[in-house]
Amino acid sequence: MSDVRLIEIKEDILSDNAGLAEELRRRLREKKTFLLNLMSSPGSGKTSLILRTIEKLRDEFSIGVLEADIDSMVDAEKVASRGVQAVQLKTGGFCHLDAAMVRTGLDAFDLDGLDLVIIENVGNLVCPAEFDTGSTKNAMILSVPEGDDKPLKYPLMFSVCHALVVNKVDYLGLSDFSMELLRERVKKLNPDISLFEASCKTGQGIDGWTDWLAGEMRKHLK
Repeated sequence: MSDVRLIEIKEDILSDNAGLAEELRRRLREKKTFLLNLMSSPGSGKTSLILRTIEKLRDEFSIGVLEADIDSMVDAEKVASRGVQAVQLKTGGFCHLDAAMVRTGLDAFDLDGLDLVIIENVGNLVCPAEFDTGSTKNAMILSVPEGDDKPLKYPLMFSVCHALVVNKVDYLGLSDFSMELLRERVKKLNPDISLFEASCKTGQGIDGWTDWLAGEMRKHLK
């Protein structure tokens, strides 16, 4: 007989986080603030998409950005340079955000003055998908150079997202990336996901993404 006690830490952590995430969602509904959790691998174009989104929606909605990085304030400084409120969270080695971290970041904003807060989650296709941040909607970016096989390797990420932006489509002619194959793989995992083809570099397809986001926000803000 063993005297060692086994504690399932991950299950307990996820359970506690789920309760806090729901509490955060209730608070955001009361404030009529839409919280978008944007996830992707490093270098896929999260900051670029956020800047494009700000450019398209800032005349209609007041926007804040919650940046998360293991270190550095580079992305938050880019956002702030556009005249948008930005809060930087340094995760100190954590490869994801959870609801408690997001709550800490949101406390630095005046939510009464914000319609939309965008979370730029830590660049990672694994851990961020496991933790509910309390967001209204989840979105992710997959860039063409990453390949069309990522839904096979990281199915949870594609399953928990309401929208997928395929970025850097201007590289399609230089790769063997198959949009048709990607769509088939993603829809098999998540039939209800909205998929957008875009290039943050050229601006191609950005309107489709921002129209979707604005539509979801209007529903939330009613």
